[in-house]
Amino acid sequence: MDQTLLQAAALIIPLIIAIVFHEVAHGWVARALGDPTAQEARRLSLNPLRHVDPIGTVVLPGMLALVSAPVFGWAKPVPVNKHRLNNPRYGMMAVAAAGPATNFVLAAIGAVLLGLMARFFADADGLVLQFLSMNLNYFIAINVFLALFNLLPIPPFDGSHIVEGLLPDSAARTYGKLRPYGFPLLFLFLLVIPMVWPRLGIVENVVLPPVEWARGLYLDLARAVAGI
Repeated sequence: MDQTLLQAAALIIPLIIAIVFHEVAHGWVARALGDPTAQEARRLSLNPLRHVDPIGTVVLPGMLALVSAPVFGWAKPVPVNKHRLNNPRYGMMAVAAAGPATNFVLAAIGAVLLGLMARFFADADGLVLQFLSMNLNYFIAINVFLALFNLLPIPPFDGSHIVEGLLPDSAARTYGKLRPYGFPLLFLFLLVIPMVWPRLGIVENVVLPPVEWARGLYLDLARAVAGI
C-alpha cells in the first residue's frame, strides 16, 4: 500500500472513532440525566453516518487542509433539550463535559494498547503492525486534540456550556447571548486573526501546547505498559 494512503487510512479511522464516541457520549449522559431527545432522534448509535455533517466533517476540513490553514470541523451535534434534563444548569455542564471526558478515556485506552503492542510484538515486523502503530499514535493525538479543542470557552464548543454553568445567573445570561454568534467568532479566532496576525493563532498558541503536554503523558503511559 502506498505510504500516503496508509497514513490517510491510519488518520481517518481514529478520527471517525473519536468523533462518534464524543457525540454519542453527549447523548448517553443526557439520557441518564433525564433527556431522551438524542435517543428519540436515533442518535445514540455508533454508526458514523448518523453523525457526519457534510460541511463540517468533510468539506470544510478538506478545504482548510488544501490551503494549509488550521484544520477544524464538527460532526452533526447530538440533540439535547436542556429543559428536559433533571437539573438543566448542571445537567448541561455534565452533558458538555461527557464528550471531552470520553476522548481522554479513549486516548488512555489507545496508550495501553500501544504499550501492549510494543511489549509483546516488539520484534515483529510488517505492514499490519506498522498500520496498527500509526493508528494508535494518531488515535491518542486526535482524542487529546479533540478533547482540549472542544474545551475552548467559545460557543458552540463544549467549554462554553461548562463556563456558562459555572457563572452566576446574570453573567450566564449575558454569556449565553454570545451563542448565536458562535460560528462567526469561531472563524474570527481560528482563521481571520491568524491570517492577519500569524503570531496570535489560537490553535498554535493556546491549544497545541497543552495537547503536546497531554500527549506526552499518554505516551509515558504507553511506555510504562511496554516496560520501557
